[in-house]
This record gives sequence, structure tokens and C-alpha cells, in this order.
Amino acid sequence: MAIPRLDPARLALSRFGLGISVGQSQADLNAIGRDPRGALIADLTAPDRPLTGELKTSDQAGQVQRAAQAERQQARAAAAEIARPAGSGPAAPAAAEMPAPSRPPAAPTPMEQVIRAEFAARYLRACEPGLGLRERLVWFWSNHFCISMDKGGLVRAMAGAYEREVIRRHVTGDFAAMLMASARHPAMLLYLDNGRSIGPNSPAGKRQGRGLNENLAREILELHTLGVRTGYGQDDVTAFAAVLTGWTMGNPGDPDALPFRFRFNPRSHEPGPKTVLGKAYPEGEQGGLQLLADLARSPATARHVATKLVRHFISDTPPASLVARLETAFLATGGNLNATTRALIEAPEAFEAPATKLRRPFEWVVALHRGLGLAPEPQRFQRALTVLGQPTWRVPSPQGFSEDSAPWMDGLVQRVDIAHLFVRSAQISGSPVPIADLLLGPRMSEATREAIRRAETPQQGLTIALMSPEFLRR
Repeated sequence: MAIPRLDPARLALSRFGLGISVGQSQADLNAIGRDPRGALIADLTAPDRPLTGELKTSDQAGQVQRAAQAERQQARAAAAEIARPAGSGPAAPAAAEMPAPSRPPAAPTPMEQVIRAEFAARYLRACEPGLGLRERLVWFWSNHFCISMDKGGLVRAMAGAYEREVIRRHVTGDFAAMLMASARHPAMLLYLDNGRSIGPNSPAGKRQGRGLNENLAREILELHTLGVRTGYGQDDVTAFAAVLTGWTMGNPGDPDALPFRFRFNPRSHEPGPKTVLGKAYPEGEQGGLQLLADLARSPATARHVATKLVRHFISDTPPASLVARLETAFLATGGNLNATTRALIEAPEAFEAPATKLRRPFEWVVALHRGLGLAPEPQRFQRALTVLGQPTWRVPSPQGFSEDSAPWMDGLVQRVDIAHLFVRSAQISGSPVPIADLLLGPRMSEATREAIRRAETPQQGLTIALMSPEFLRR
């Protein structure tokens, strides 16, 4: 069954934004509908606001993680000392067999508090009134330059700070600046093991007998800039990895660097010039910066970025004409992301394409929360995302979460359960039809309307609305 086209206001809110909020009136929607592109551009160009909460910088989060690590090591050492036999008879083993006294649930550790604060801040921003285009862009670019908390340690500690310091800071700025900020951030360097990449002919390489790790170089070429099958070969990956040797993080006690911040270590940097994609780059940190700048300006990067943006916002099969529009804007402005996003919003194809994109779990759960006007519950929100396979900052690989609809179809059964639970929390007592009318608008089919009317309870009717094709797709 074909899904009717979205009206302009709901298209702006669902395709480019975060969904309708229950507090929005028909007058609000009419105002957006009169000039949806103008409303989106106003959202895009509005001054950014810091997230709420006591949020740590990357170096502060690193200090908390290292303190927690030291505390765990001390606890293990103390436990080992206690477990050591005293040698004075059977009393010690007998005591060990005694059941441990029951304890109240432990309070969140300082590290857990850091992570919860980041989760809550991200969630609360998504649930704020407004269109939410800027926030959608944050999600897109965070998935493009992704890291995963599943790496553990400092990457887990810094995940939220990484998104704020790299993605939010540059989301409407220049692609080159975001690329360089990502490649030099301790979280990315640790996630892709660049600290383990040692120039074989560097002083450290000769002393330790260690060599290159190509992870960061390969992912920058394949995922962050040029894309696959764009003319680079294994020799380029190896040479790029050599360019990036010495890009690491300062550690506590290091006299030559600030702890938990980017550090260029010349003792592990491969000496001499390197040739990547036919161009020679000098040794030293500057060679890496020059190479990143060249990659950011490449036509292949423009095409890769344009295709991903169109796939994220518009269609699993990006129209070539729309991709070309974004490519042109990207190259003409030196990779300015504000201009590239405006080209997307202003393109006729962006508003003409049918609503075939399935909302991914994060988009759907946020739209559900906004549409029901639920009270903020960040931890419950995170649990729902985990059940649906898109836990925050826990991508399965450096490729990030899929932008296509098909991989997310398997989770529709779980969405029914989550929608039902959240609808119960909303305590809807009257007819669900007015809320369904607000959320779905004129494209609500007669079949959906009739199913809502025939529901046994208001809660069941609203669950049907939230699981309808009209709400699931944008």
C-alpha cells in the first residue's frame, strides 16, 4: 500500500527534524507549513546552546577513568591479600565459606555518573521543543565519525565529550575542521589503536621492534573521506598510516604533553616524506594535517558525504540529481556543512520524495517521547534503544549504525512492546484519535483511522498509531 505524501509541516518535522511535540498546536504546524524551508534554515542557523548538566571535558573524563582504574587495582590487591591463607588452622577457609551479608544497591560510581550525565544531556536536548534539524545533524555526523563505548576504558569515558568537542562544535562549520578534530581526538586515536602505530624506522620502532597499525588510516580513507573503491590502494593505506605515526595522547606524568589530550610524539613518527595518492607529504605532524586537508577537499569526499546525507534524510536509494546538488555545494564552499545542508533543504527532491525511510530506533523513540509528551526518563530511554539494537555510542563497528531501512525491520516486534509500555506511561484516558490526528495529520489512511477507532482501549489505539506506516516512515 502506498504511503501518502507528508504535508509540508510534518515533512519538515519528521524527515529533517525530531518529530511533532504534543504541545504543538495546529497553528504552530500551519506556521511551519507556510515556509518549511525557512523554518528549517532558521533552526540550522540558530546559535548553538550548551547541553545541560555537569558534563566533563575529555581530559576531565580521562582523569575520572584513571582514578577509577587505580581504585579497582587497589581493591583487587587488597582482596588478594585478604584471601591469602594465614597458615594458622582451618578458621580462615571456614570464614570464607560464610555467606556475605546483604548490601543495599551500590551508588553509581564517579565514572558511571559521567556517562549517565552525558546520556541524559543528549536525550533531554532531543526532547526539547523545536524542529530539531541541528540535533539530527549531530546524530548523522556522530555516526559518520563514530567511536564505540564497547572499546572500554578511556573511549567509554570520553564518548560523550567526543561528540560535544568534535561533532557539536563543527556541525555547521567546515568538514575539514571536523575531520581534523576527529582524527586528533584521544577517543578516536584510542578507538582505532593509533597509539600502537609505531614508525618501524623511528627511534621507538627500532628500540621496540614494533610497526604500523593501519586502522585509523584505513577508516579515514574508506569511511570518513573518500569512500570505498575510489582509487586508493594498499600502498596508500600503508603510507597514510606512516604519516599518522606519532599521533597519540598525552599520559599523566608525561612532561612533554598535557594528559588526555592530543600529542605528537616525534620519537614514534616514521621519518622521511611519504607519498599518498600520488602526492608527497613531509615528515612530522604537519604532513598529516596537509593530507587531511587534501582529503577533505577531494571530489570523492564530496560525493561520499553527499550520498550519505541524502541516504540518511531522504532515501535508501539516493537520487543522483540530489547527490549532485550537494556535491556541488560542498566543493564550491570548501566543505562548508551549513551550505551543504542548505542545499539539501532547498532542493526540490528533498520535499518531493515519498516517505519511504524507516525511522531508525533513536529517531522513532525520540518521536514517540515528543509525541506523547512523556516525562524525561533518560535511563528508560537508553534501555529501549538497547533493546532495539541502537544503544547510544555503541556502534557495532567503525562503519556505524546502518543508514538503510532494511536492517531495522527485524526490530518492529520489539517496537510494539516499547510503544505499548510508553503509551501506558503517558496515561491517556480519552480518545486517541486527536493525538493520532496531530501526529499523523492528513496522510493518516482510512485503514489506520479505522483500526484506531476499533481499538479496545485508548492505549491500544495510540499504540496502533505509533506503529502505523504513517508514523514509522518519514
